[in-house]
Amino acid sequence: MTDSLERDERHLARMQRKKAVIDERIANSPDECGLVLVLTGNGKGKSSSAFGMLARAMGHGMQCGVVQFIKGRNSTGEELFFRRFPEQVRFHVMGEGFTWETQDRQRDIAAAEAAWEVSRELLRDPSIGLVVLDELNIALKHGYLDLDRVLSDLQARPPMQHVIVTGRAAKSEMIEMGDTVTEMGMIKHAFQAGIKAQKGVEL
Repeated sequence: MTDSLERDERHLARMQRKKAVIDERIANSPDECGLVLVLTGNGKGKSSSAFGMLARAMGHGMQCGVVQFIKGRNSTGEELFFRRFPEQVRFHVMGEGFTWETQDRQRDIAAAEAAWEVSRELLRDPSIGLVVLDELNIALKHGYLDLDRVLSDLQARPPMQHVIVTGRAAKSEMIEMGDTVTEMGMIKHAFQAGIKAQKGVEL
């Protein structure tokens, strides 16, 4: 019993110190501003995380926009769900499918260029609180878009607008621009065991 009480007291003291540090950091943080969030890495969950934040933003009543750069040949659960709210989210599927499926670089470039024009419209609209640029990193990795132009357009967006950029192999310049950058690592994936992508999990 004594050991348990001592442990509880140590825990309380540790949490009180931690709370004081965190409270001070919050108090000294600057005012709110629009953020760039970059979700990259080889692990699963980059787009899933972005769409979770999209749902969160919509829950707060924010107007949102989505542009998907690579996915597009088949509907995903996210698209089917968020299209139920056309008054709150503009959902644009602009991709032609994964690059190993299209096998046509010029077609992929044209699709990426068209997707970026739609993205620029969203990035210029101050009424849009959150923009998801899904798989933009892949389009940049393959050189389908000019990196400097993309970074410039992101920099010029309305000051309170948040942007989420997903896709593996994020460019170092995109990572540098990001306010919050998360790299998702893969420990294990069902596909390695021969299990195909399934609705509700990957699709």
